Amino acid sequence: MNQQSKWLQQQYHDIGATLAAQSPVALLHIGSQQTLVMISESSVLTLPLGANKTAADYFSHSIPKADEMENAIMAVEDRIMAIWAQIPANGRLLTVDEEIHHIALLAGVADQRVISLSLDAMERTFDRLAAVMLGRPAAREGIPEDASFAARLLILREFMHHLAFAEITIVSPDSLK
Repeated sequence: MNQQSKWLQQQYHDIGATLAAQSPVALLHIGSQQTLVMISESSVLTLPLGANKTAADYFSHSIPKADEMENAIMAVEDRIMAIWAQIPANGRLLTVDEEIHHIALLAGVADQRVISLSLDAMERTFDRLAAVMLGRPAAREGIPEDASFAARLLILREFMHHLAFAEITIVSPDSLK
């Protein structure tokens, strides 16, 4: 088990002890080079879909062009659907990722130690990115002009959408201590 997986395993353990989940938990971590999903204390799924890697592989602009995004969507969908059967049904999606926390704040979620970002709010944020991709000023939408941000938002969107998660709960690492 690599260092990132060990870190995720500790977060999974801490979240389970803190939140006393009444349903199965999938703990999501979108890293720079890969995405990890912990579905039990001993099972980590690894996807080659990190924010920086996906941005480098598919985007040649800081704000991706529509065709770049379409190509990335197809590739990300394929990778996510490959793990569909391994994700617990009726489970909760959780993360401790600061970058996903940032996405939730951009979506208008109030900052707290534990927050929820709904699929609808995340989709509205993705729609704002799409408006920027079509020429609206990024500053007007409050969207970072950063290909890695766009890739992370894309990965989160496809993960929630295709694996049928209505929300993601974002836990501040401070609340686990």
